[in-house]
Amino acid sequence: MAEPERTADGHFIVIRGRRWRATDPEIPEEAAARLRSLLMHARRDVGAALRHEDSEAERDARARVHAAKLALGERGTPWWEQSSAERRQRWQQGLDALD
Repeated sequence: MAEPERTADGHFIVIRGRRWRATDPEIPEEAAARLRSLLMHARRDVGAALRHEDSEAERDARARVHAAKLALGERGTPWWEQSSAERRQRWQQGLDALD
């Protein structure tokens, strides 16, 4: 799979013409990989909950998706508007909450 196109400022990736906020590039690769893994696990859990019509499990899984995306810098305050300390705190808190 090819790398997605990035906007000139690096803040967004473009997939099929749609702009998505890019993951914070300051997150160390090991932490980013762990967060992506947790995100994908939560997304699979959303699908399972929907198939089983389990609204409580769906809410829990969607909350984990949101927490992972926040930690990655893809939601919430844009990472480029945060200091390095705020960015580090954001992804470390996300890992702590999701692990």
